Amino acid sequence: MNIITQFFKKNGSVAKTHEIHRDLMRREIELTRDIFGPVPKGVDRQFFCLDKNTWIWYEAWTDKKGIQHKVTTRYIVRPSSVIKSQNNGAYHRLSFDESKNFNRAVNLYYDKVKHGLYA
Repeated sequence: MNIITQFFKKNGSVAKTHEIHRDLMRREIELTRDIFGPVPKGVDRQFFCLDKNTWIWYEAWTDKKGIQHKVTTRYIVRPSSVIKSQNNGAYHRLSFDESKNFNRAVNLYYDKVKHGLYA
């Protein structure tokens, strides 16, 4: 099957769209992994926009004793506030300082992605 046939194949168009979306998300994550500062060696850090109202901050590392740690923070943006949940725990409203930091991170994210990927 040639590339033209693959591109226009009706059954694969939705899958291809999802594949492109995932690839763009991976590229955005790579561009923005240092938003919260330099990423130490051996640390996996990701901050990304999952959908219109959901942001994810994921961090994984191994401590000096060899124990692996993983923290996933999910931020839900509402019209009047932002709430967060860590590792699927209960949701809590962000404090004023957390809201400022989150806002700063989102603005940095958009700036880096706009100029580094979609320029």
